[in-house]
Amino acid sequence: MHETVRPSRRGERGITTAEYAVGTAAGAGFAGLLYQLLSGGFGDRLLKTLFDHVMGLLGIG
Repeated sequence: MHETVRPSRRGERGITTAEYAVGTAAGAGFAGLLYQLLSGGFGDRLLKTLFDHVMGLLGIG
């Protein structure tokens, strides 16, 4: 009789934890970069341009 050998999942226990850690670190890095961009003069100009454009589309500005 031939038995099917199933691979052990012991080596994969930490994979999901590592993936969450990498995703969390990437998200935090992106948030920091976005904060730096939007908190400076560039962010102010970007938001003002966007606001003016939306107001123009609505016929208000």
